[in-house]
Amino acid sequence: MEKICTRPATEKDAPAMMELIKELAAFERAAGEVTVAYEHFVESGFGSSPVWWAWVAEAPDEKMGNSKVIGFALYYIRYSTWKGCRMYLEDIIVTEEWRNRKVGSMLLERLIEVAKEKRLSGMMWQVLDWNADAIRFYERYPVRFENNWLNVSLDFEKKKPESGK
Repeated sequence: MEKICTRPATEKDAPAMMELIKELAAFERAAGEVTVAYEHFVESGFGSSPVWWAWVAEAPDEKMGNSKVIGFALYYIRYSTWKGCRMYLEDIIVTEEWRNRKVGSMLLERLIEVAKEKRLSGMMWQVLDWNADAIRFYERYPVRFENNWLNVSLDFEKKKPESGK
């Protein structure tokens, strides 16, 4: 097996992370739904008041003679009035060529360690009901799937800049 390592994401990883986000969106049949601006993504994770954190997985890049990001897990801390502080795993993404090589497990297990170190009450995330591979992956852990909650979202349109002024 290739030498894969995990480490906290840094701003220099942002371009590779955005490419992986686009790859995931295409896989989830929602390529046009990635609307976050790159600058906003970077500021939100690496600016003065980050709202998310991430770990990346990287592997040697034989062609370039260095390493490349092959996956990442992005999370934030949410507060439950019933459970206290919990980690919310927003996305765990591994590029297609590196799937089924334990990269996802390395990232998820790293986040489990981080959550325990932070003394959080647990972790939560979502998985699409049609993504059988992801469901099988998560079933390797002592997870509980909840069917009695509905996803709810409220989107706000961004104002378009006025032209000619």
